Amino acid sequence: MHTEYRDPSLARPVDRSLDSSSLAPNVKWTWLPWARWNLRRNPFGELIADERAELAVLPPGQQTYDVFEQGHALQLIGESGRGKTTRMLVLWRNLPSASYVYLPEGGPTPPIPAGNPLLIDEAQRLTRKLQASIFSLRLPLVLATHADLTRPLQKWGYVVRTINIENDNTPELFHAALNRRIEASRLEPGELPEISFDEARKLAIRFGSDLRAIEHFLYERLQNQVHQDGEVQFVD
Repeated sequence: MHTEYRDPSLARPVDRSLDSSSLAPNVKWTWLPWARWNLRRNPFGELIADERAELAVLPPGQQTYDVFEQGHALQLIGESGRGKTTRMLVLWRNLPSASYVYLPEGGPTPPIPAGNPLLIDEAQRLTRKLQASIFSLRLPLVLATHADLTRPLQKWGYVVRTINIENDNTPELFHAALNRRIEASRLEPGELPEISFDEARKLAIRFGSDLRAIEHFLYERLQNQVHQDGEVQFVD
């Protein structure tokens, strides 16, 4: 079901540190800088599409949505970095009959597949001509968009539901999502660094709903600490 996914907005490098499962049991970890924190990599390096879907933490009920009917559309609205693409990838993973397309900035527009539902990422980039050709089919749609497309959707007879995902990006969600990233980077059994709820709250105060900015901040912060002595400090 999954094809190669490319998102030009991703800025951080993909961290592909060697997985412990590929090494002989007697290999020591002294050469691996993250080992002193029981990590095999920086937890906040960029993930490939399947990893993003697997590690996503979403509000209850948003791993999938109601059964989609013809002429129904769901909009996921939010600014960059709030998790629109991650939610789309989770839906694509969880809905076997879904199809997914990402609209790159500046084109060219990729082929638009059919699906139930059809997931269109960066849907604000749809031209009026493309809107007409897609919306006239009245396929079940999920649109990740910066702009509210209710009016053109309703013009073509859609029943529209809109979720502003920025409202879901709370300290509680950050706390769960960031610690899940840490757990996924575990090296061996044992203790791990943990972001406290108070630290998650401070990050929310500093960055608002921008989860991508938080991950960028934590990635750089850990990179700067990995060769220093002492425990990891996520927030001052």
